[in-house]
Formats: sequence, structure tokens, C-alpha cells
Amino acid sequence: MAPDLEASVLEVTQPRPEITVLTLNRPDKLNALSFELVEALHGALDAIAVDNTCSVVVLTGAGRGFCSGLDLTAPNPPDAAGGTEFPRSGMRWQERIADLTAKIHRLRQPVIAAVNGVAYGGGFGIALACDIRIASASARFCTQFIKLGLGGCDIGVSYTLPRIIGAGPAFDLILTARAVGADEALRLGIVSRLVEASVTDEALSIAETLCGYGKFGVESTKQVLWANLEASSLEAALHLENRSQILASTSGEMREAAAAVLRKT
Repeated sequence: MAPDLEASVLEVTQPRPEITVLTLNRPDKLNALSFELVEALHGALDAIAVDNTCSVVVLTGAGRGFCSGLDLTAPNPPDAAGGTEFPRSGMRWQERIADLTAKIHRLRQPVIAAVNGVAYGGGFGIALACDIRIASASARFCTQFIKLGLGGCDIGVSYTLPRIIGAGPAFDLILTARAVGADEALRLGIVSRLVEASVTDEALSIAETLCGYGKFGVESTKQVLWANLEASSLEAALHLENRSQILASTSGEMREAAAAVLRKT
């Protein structure tokens, strides 16, 4: 991993070479997105994208929250302007934050969001971009944007949330910006598991499970799942699945997995 990432805002650890844990580390600000944190996340995601050893990513927050969204004490940081003036500077900063969700989406590796405490605004958007979301009992989710006098759709939420929970509930949460607790988040399908103990430990357990599967199989599964959310028909989805299966069968992983199964029988 890149050695120059600023440890004060983002911790990058690897409990084993195949698993990378990204911990947003501004606990005094509930891990709000500052310019430094956004840039550190971009750097980490870029490094992971070319790390052929890493198989799974866990994303979480330090302290009492996952991420409370944009740091409102510096909503338009000068360093993000690139020498331009508003509104061009604002658009550059807006696009830079929003591209975090696209980078998570584009990663070959599955990303598990371990949500502890609040995931509001941009923090909610980042969690929604992940492939698996699990939560502690303290987790709370809120789009928040419209409460700040902005449009209710930001950092990909208008794309991801309806696909995860359906259009009706998504319209409710985005337009009203009401907060959703952990139990309701599970019922709606925002998260797939609630964790009584350490949410990060549970995420690492899931990561260990994924590491037990073939790398090509895991990567292609993530790609097919996201691609087929946009499939125009069942036939189109089947064509993509069929090609992925045949490609996977040529990687050698299938032979190894089948031999392991046969040894147990």
C-alpha cells in the first residue's frame, strides 16, 4: 500500500495480505469528509486497484461513527479548487467527492462496509457504493442533503439506493431525509446483517470467507452482479453469466475447488 497516506485521517491496515482495512480516522468529527480524508481515500483506492494480492476490502470508521458526511466547517476547501474560482471550483470538489463512490464500484475487489454509528450524507453514499453492508446496533443512516438546502440526490445516492431497497422506500428516505436506525435498515435491506459484538470483526469474518474462494470467481461475481442490475432482459443477464462461467472454468480455480470438495467426500 502507498506509504505516504496521512495516518491522521485514514488508517490502512492489512490483517493478512489478502484483506485491506480502510478506517476513516477523524473520530472527533464523526469521520466527516475533509479534503485530506477524501484525497487519502482516493490514494488508498487507487493503490488497492492495482494490488493483485488484495482480495477483499473492509471500510469502517473510527470511534462513534462511520462517516457523518461532508465536513461543514470547510465545505469548499481551497486546496480542492485547483486554482479555479467558484462555481468551477465547487464543481471540481463536488466531482472529486462523488468519484469515491465510482471508484468503490469499479474496484475488482468486493468492499464490505462495517457501519458503526452514523452514516449520513456522503457517508451514506459511500456505504451504499459498497458491495456488502453490515451494521452495529448503533448505526443510523440518513441522506441529509436536502436538510442542508441542497438537492436530496448526491454522491450516487439517487442511483444506488433505489437499486438496493426499491424506488418507493428510496424516494421516502431521500425526499424526507429522515434518519433510519439499524433495525429498520435491516428490514429495508440497506444492510444485510446486524452485529451485536464488533462490526469490524464480523466484516473480517466475511472477508475471510471470500478469501477462501477463487480470486477470479469473486471478482467476476461482483462485476456480473452490478452489470446485471442494468440488464435489459433475463436473456441479456444469462449471456453475461454464461460467459463469466466459461471464463472462470479456464482459470484453474474450478479444478482446485472441485478437487478439494472430492477430498472431503
